[in-house]
Amino acid sequence: MMKLTINGKVTAVDVDPAMPILWVVREKLGLTGTKFGCGMALCGACTVHLDGRPVRSCSTPIAEAEGKAITTIEGVAGPEGELSKVQQAWISEQVPQCGYCQSGQIMAATALLRDNPSPSDADIDAAMAGNLCRCGTYVRIRRAIKVAAGLEPAKGAPQTGSAQA
Repeated sequence: MMKLTINGKVTAVDVDPAMPILWVVREKLGLTGTKFGCGMALCGACTVHLDGRPVRSCSTPIAEAEGKAITTIEGVAGPEGELSKVQQAWISEQVPQCGYCQSGQIMAATALLRDNPSPSDADIDAAMAGNLCRCGTYVRIRRAIKVAAGLEPAKGAPQTGSAQA
């Protein structure tokens, strides 16, 4: 029996220590927001946080999570269910098309903004490079990260400053 801390709650699971985190959270715990993409840690759809760091859950054995905190997309919102700034920006900027990669994208963006609250375009590109989006919404992803960081106003938000006639 293995004790895990997932989204702030201690849970006991009886699984093979070599089982990837992805399958434990999806199949054993019913947290299906984390997606299976490539199965080879290349696409980022399965990204979760392990002690606050983004990891590919499809290739990280659950044994590596013992004694550490796992955060899945279900754990990103606040304790009362209020959306995080990143989640709010994803909605305001209409980031998803098919949406399949978005939980991994949000997890990567959340880690980026925790470590670098005012990222440049180059910082965003570097942090998000391993998270693939088949729909190609990279421009919207970058903008949403800037909105979440407070570097740009949300779509439709009133502009500050004076307008020229």
